[in-house]
Amino acid sequence: MIRHLTILLLTSLALIACTTTVSMGPDGKPLPNVYYIKPSDKAKIQFRVLDSVNAVRAASNVRSLELDSILNAAAVTHSMDMSVQNRAWHFGSDGSSPLDRVSRLSYSGKLVGENISETYETEIETLSAWLQQPDTRDVILSPKASKLGFAWVQEPSGKIWWTLITGD
Repeated sequence: MIRHLTILLLTSLALIACTTTVSMGPDGKPLPNVYYIKPSDKAKIQFRVLDSVNAVRAASNVRSLELDSILNAAAVTHSMDMSVQNRAWHFGSDGSSPLDRVSRLSYSGKLVGENISETYETEIETLSAWLQQPDTRDVILSPKASKLGFAWVQEPSGKIWWTLITGD
């Protein structure tokens, strides 16, 4: 069932891509289409991701997740830190790990996993990319998870730093 949902997501994205014009840079490579997020879209994006994650989890017979404010705070903190460091990786500029970040915020559950991305793509395109990789897909589909944190930081250039955290 996850294959069907993934194929549906990818087909939808392919159809959208067919209607998009691609600008080429001076090096002959395509320039990214910049997806700008309005401040008023925060809740819509978080719930769109939650709904999409839960649809994929349901197709895999895994219980649904619910948004968690502490995990959201840990996710936005890490997205901001990745932007400052200008690199997507799981360690903070102070050497903190995902486990350190959720502990600092007194998260009462256990960290299950963290997915990160540096991109100009939408949240659904990013989620689709995570579902294509076994390690990031495992974070999304872990039967241990019951909570979800999801946040981002967008730079003026349009680059988006996404962080998804799951916990129990």
